[in-house]
Amino acid sequence: MSAAELRPGIDAALVRRLVDAQFPQWRGLPVRPVDHDGWDNRTFRLGDALSVRLPSAEGYIEQVAKEQRWLPRLAPLLPVAIPQPVAQGEPGEGYPFPWSVYRWLPGTPVVLAGDVSRDAALADAVGRFLVTLRAAPTAGAPAPGTHNFFRGAPPAVYEEEALAAFDLLDGPWRGRARALWKEATDSRWQADPVWFHGDVAPGNLLLDAAGALSAVIDFGTSGVGDPACDLVPAWTMFEGEAREAFVAAVGLDEPAWSRARGWALWKSAITVRDRPADAEARATLARILSHGYPQYSGAG
Repeated sequence: MSAAELRPGIDAALVRRLVDAQFPQWRGLPVRPVDHDGWDNRTFRLGDALSVRLPSAEGYIEQVAKEQRWLPRLAPLLPVAIPQPVAQGEPGEGYPFPWSVYRWLPGTPVVLAGDVSRDAALADAVGRFLVTLRAAPTAGAPAPGTHNFFRGAPPAVYEEEALAAFDLLDGPWRGRARALWKEATDSRWQADPVWFHGDVAPGNLLLDAAGALSAVIDFGTSGVGDPACDLVPAWTMFEGEAREAFVAAVGLDEPAWSRARGWALWKSAITVRDRPADAEARATLARILSHGYPQYSGAG
């Protein structure tokens, strides 16, 4: 069953049936949609203190067990809150996948908070979060694979797809994209594998009432490997002094930034391929190909 086929059937009524059947202690808690929902997973509020998260397709089900196992180990080590698993549900009521119950994390997703592109304090906080995450113990942790769509591997894992997408670009940008891609794939992470989040996006960062970073959610694409994939906010979220603050906080070398640019380039190119009218992806692609921002030793 595809995500498109399954997703419309994941609604509050299904969650109600699943919770009532498997966790009768929560039968009295109301179920309601959240303000900002994801695509890979559907999330619903369960009462005031809990949330329910259900994969929307088979490709996301490996993430359930991963988050259940690893998030409790990472949480005490990190400077802001991350999702806290409470229970794992099983297939039932016509829904074919495992699913999770979490503690509800308050906060406003950055995607709903307005323009944060020049918020240097937020950029610094995101960068420092990633540095702390990189320092977490990795013994037994998941290497890049199907569970996270190979985030943390070299960007060359998507070379065939990337080059085909570049061929659809306008003439001058086609050559520029290929040149930047070659730079991205000419280096490898030389240190030991480290923890990365895998999807540092505006929908996965929560702000408190003062606008400060309060939580990071959705660790479905997390793992241990090359952290370059976590640096894409330099092109997708931040600019000017905020970008400089993010770069300084993250503290990685030039080859890592080149690989990060490759990840951002791949994702924006395939998004434009699939959704040509996507303004955000087109803006990111133009930002990369027009400017590149190659000097990440401190310039922005």
